[in-house]
Amino acid sequence: MRDVSRNIHAEFRGVLGRFTLDASFTVPATGITGLFGPSGCGKSTVLRCIAGLQQLPGSTFSIDGDVWQDGPLFRRPHQRPIGYVFQEASLFAHLSVQANLLYGAPRDAAHARSSIEFDEVVELLGLAALLERSPRHLSGGERQRVAIGRALLSQPKLLLMDEPLSALDRLTKDEILPFLERLHARLSLPVIYVSHDMAEIERLADHLVLMRAGKVLAAGPLTTLQSDPSLPLAASRDAAVNFEGTVESYDPSYSLLTLRIDGGRLLVPSPPAASGERRRLRIAAGDVSLAREHPHNTSILNVLPARIVSRTALGASEILVVLALGEDGAGAKLLARVTRRSWDHLQLAEGLDVIAQVKGVALAPGRNAGMHASSPGLRGR
Repeated sequence: MRDVSRNIHAEFRGVLGRFTLDASFTVPATGITGLFGPSGCGKSTVLRCIAGLQQLPGSTFSIDGDVWQDGPLFRRPHQRPIGYVFQEASLFAHLSVQANLLYGAPRDAAHARSSIEFDEVVELLGLAALLERSPRHLSGGERQRVAIGRALLSQPKLLLMDEPLSALDRLTKDEILPFLERLHARLSLPVIYVSHDMAEIERLADHLVLMRAGKVLAAGPLTTLQSDPSLPLAASRDAAVNFEGTVESYDPSYSLLTLRIDGGRLLVPSPPAASGERRRLRIAAGDVSLAREHPHNTSILNVLPARIVSRTALGASEILVVLALGEDGAGAKLLARVTRRSWDHLQLAEGLDVIAQVKGVALAPGRNAGMHASSPGLRGR
């Protein structure tokens, strides 16, 4: 029998007008799960089904062993402990920010489902200076932060976020992303985050549900799906793999962090960071080259032993290579794009031990970094 404890399990099937939804997935009931795919693939419909706003007979949904839909059982939206953040903040214009935040909060503290406190939300989202303001006097990013705070203070068991940054410009997105990272780091609340922007998913998500045309192509850890050559992510021109690295040391003379990842260490330009701090890294396939021998007198900072796991042809001239880091090839996987000529010239083959030369590493701002940091990341060569 399937163990539903500590998991989110969804099976939604049905026809909505001309659109057919057949989406099934199981992901952990922890962290952020990104629901990703092109516009019109059914992401928002899945979110509406989870919220109970759309009922498809024969579907099922449960979270952490708590069944919300199965056969004749169907909990109405008001019976489901969810927080819902839409593309538009939709705040009450006649209420202050503080009143908006408290609008959906349980009136009786004894009925609160969790311990998300008002002061904690205000601190996490940087709202202290805004509490007495009218929503009319807020920026787009400030309004969306209030909407997220309102959803959190409803004391949900699950937070649903439907393209929460899509109505914002790039600068405002970069302003609000650190707040979402802080929520991720500080709260244990599971989140399902819908987006068609892979950059958002890469920066925030732990798990991924990949959708296309109403169906789930794959579901699993973000890094696993990113490095799977059978999925469209790996074959895209912007293909990359994300890692969680642990800070080992900092060299102030060169402003370089040493971060440990599974199968190796990376040097990355960065402001100081505390030893043991966790940081998210992104390595693009186009920033990885291969060599048969360890290079000498190179400007590339990160040169790591790796093993070729697989190769996939990308048209007539390029090959996508999946690598596993470490002398034994048992570490984290990353991608490399090489020309077919280079593959043949170097006599590369699956199972061969090689040297991965990482020309660039994107480092997301620390989750405890200042809230005005808007840099998309630093790159090390």
